[in-house]
Amino acid sequence: MPFHDITRIAGSAMTAQTVRLNTVASNLANAQSAASNATDAYHARKPIFAAVMGHDSGAGARVQVLDVVSSTEPLREAYEPENPMANEEGKVFYPNVNPVAEMTDMMAASRAFETNVEVLGRVRSMQQSVLRLGEA
Repeated sequence: MPFHDITRIAGSAMTAQTVRLNTVASNLANAQSAASNATDAYHARKPIFAAVMGHDSGAGARVQVLDVVSSTEPLREAYEPENPMANEEGKVFYPNVNPVAEMTDMMAASRAFETNVEVLGRVRSMQQSVLRLGEA
């Protein structure tokens, strides 16, 4: 596989992991935000990825972010009549964000990003070695 294909694939993977990390950050930042109704409450978001195959079979697959969708998991509803965000029934709606799952996703995305940075570093090193061979 040519170096430029590897670079393109690793670059697309890094872009996808950046979207994933930004989504996790948004979810964690809004995890405790309250709303007076379910419509206005923050819904956790998840990116949807797809593998896009290269034109020839040896080119590998790059990653494409298809969309970022809102979770359909139920919101957390609490009876807190003293909360300024409470509705007429004293209910407050909290996001459907699971901080433990988000932290796990963040660690996995960080590791995937780091792996792709390492791949790009190795490709660069290999390219420099090839150029040095041409000098000899």
